[in-house]
Amino acid sequence: MHYFRVHEAHWAHRLGMLRAMGLNCVETYVPWNRHEPLPGRPRDVQELGRFLDAAAAAGLWAVVRPGPYICAEWENGGLPSWLTGRLGRRVRTRDAAFLRAVDGWFALVAEQVVGRQADRGGPVVLVQVENEYGSYGSDEVYLRHLVERLRGCGVTVPLVTSDGPEDHMLSGGTVPGLPATVNFGSGAGEAFAALRRHRPEGGPLMCMEFWCGWFTHWGGRPAVREAGEAAGVLREIVGRGASVNVYMAHGGTNFGGWSGANRSGEDHRGVLEPVVTSYDYDAPVDEYGRPTAKFWAFREVLAACPDRAGPPPPPPAAPAALRAAVRVPLVEWAALGRVVDVLGGPEAVGPVPPSFEELGVERGVVRYRFDVPGPRQAYPLRVAGLRDVAVAYVDGVRAATVETESGVIGEVPGPARVELWVESLGRVNYGPRLGEAKGLTGGLLHERQYVHGVRARGLRLEALEEAGAAARVPWRGRVGAGGAPGLYRGRFAVAGAGDAVLELPGWGRGFVWVNGFCLGRHWDRGPQRSLYVPGPVLREGGNELLVLEFDRAGDREAVLGCLPGPASPPVR
Repeated sequence: MHYFRVHEAHWAHRLGMLRAMGLNCVETYVPWNRHEPLPGRPRDVQELGRFLDAAAAAGLWAVVRPGPYICAEWENGGLPSWLTGRLGRRVRTRDAAFLRAVDGWFALVAEQVVGRQADRGGPVVLVQVENEYGSYGSDEVYLRHLVERLRGCGVTVPLVTSDGPEDHMLSGGTVPGLPATVNFGSGAGEAFAALRRHRPEGGPLMCMEFWCGWFTHWGGRPAVREAGEAAGVLREIVGRGASVNVYMAHGGTNFGGWSGANRSGEDHRGVLEPVVTSYDYDAPVDEYGRPTAKFWAFREVLAACPDRAGPPPPPPAAPAALRAAVRVPLVEWAALGRVVDVLGGPEAVGPVPPSFEELGVERGVVRYRFDVPGPRQAYPLRVAGLRDVAVAYVDGVRAATVETESGVIGEVPGPARVELWVESLGRVNYGPRLGEAKGLTGGLLHERQYVHGVRARGLRLEALEEAGAAARVPWRGRVGAGGAPGLYRGRFAVAGAGDAVLELPGWGRGFVWVNGFCLGRHWDRGPQRSLYVPGPVLREGGNELLVLEFDRAGDREAVLGCLPGPASPPVR
């Protein structure tokens, strides 16, 4: 369970659900990019400490996995884009500049972990070094540096590594003298046999990630794994006397637009596959915190473990849920260009398009403006190195949406004014294209000629969460015609606030905020059709909804609805 995917007000409930399933420990990653959005400017790293305190209060031990790389289907695998944009392929190696940055990150994490270790009366029993490094590299010097740095910061509990159960992964990702763990979804016998080949001296057996479900991509199918089959693998793991981390016991939600992305193909270099906002993961405790059939099947397996002092406690009472649906009229609108002019960063002017990283945009959108010279006849106008999707306007008229790295906007004569709105769909979190730049990385071509001279301005998602941001927007009472992209606002009242879902019928692609809290990305591509709204985000009485729409607006009202029915009975 990752604290950053669960609203803090729900931590106690979700941790109670883990106890009720029969678990005695909670594991969490720690996302560097979320806690250090700008170099040397940490943000609420104390959140980790508060979560570890909540785990202790719930009667759970804790495993901390601070990376520096975490994968986790999280933006850039947890690495800050300000770092990967500067260092590129030098990250996750012994490169001196990367190690200096990692040293600073580990010092921040240590402030929250060291005093909460089990040998000092706290809940932390293990700290993981890197994450599945054998799937990426084999720099032993780098791994040894991480071990030495963690020890130097005061970490005294056991350090462990975590890798896939294959020889090249275990030989590339383990550290001599440290316990090694393996990750798998089935085939426990084969996985532990591989681990024993690399640890013939013995030692504890542990599956650091038992994949009991899976994540979902936009445009893909929701992950589903039959409860009884998954419980059978769990039974085999504990039957071998091994420790196990259920990944995920409760997945939660990629709030804030932090979803990562993968690349298709066996070599993970193919087309981009962005991860949906929901991180339900087909987990035993679903996205809304409710027990599923898998929960009860796992509880039965864990309750039968011979070293248990007694049966697991009953599940805690569910948090309050919204009592009645509310329709939210979206009656105010501001054009995207006006929003960027008011809330965006400084405009960059130069010969070639700057990347998101150069503009300081991690999650958000960048407006690029070009002037095609003329007079000249119509030639194909194309983008090169696009990451990830662009909506193109020629002389103020929408011309095309491009979703491939190289794509044609259309036949355009010169002179012409071209505007490209480029959106990141999430940085790659796994594989060789980790850390790739976002934006228009190859430029704009007319025929085969580059168009030089560009004005670029970025809008960071965080800008809409800053105090007074909405008041600075030039709102219009009349909504843009024809479902125009832009920022939309609606106000609504709630009586009986609680957990809910939000639907935007007919809308295209964008982001949603309720009372300044970013629910994440919505996209009509599916399969996700609604966004989870944690009850603590809502207020009794007046509330505000913002929708930043990049494609098209649909119905001029959103629907704040009650939670859908559970996938399985909540009691047995």
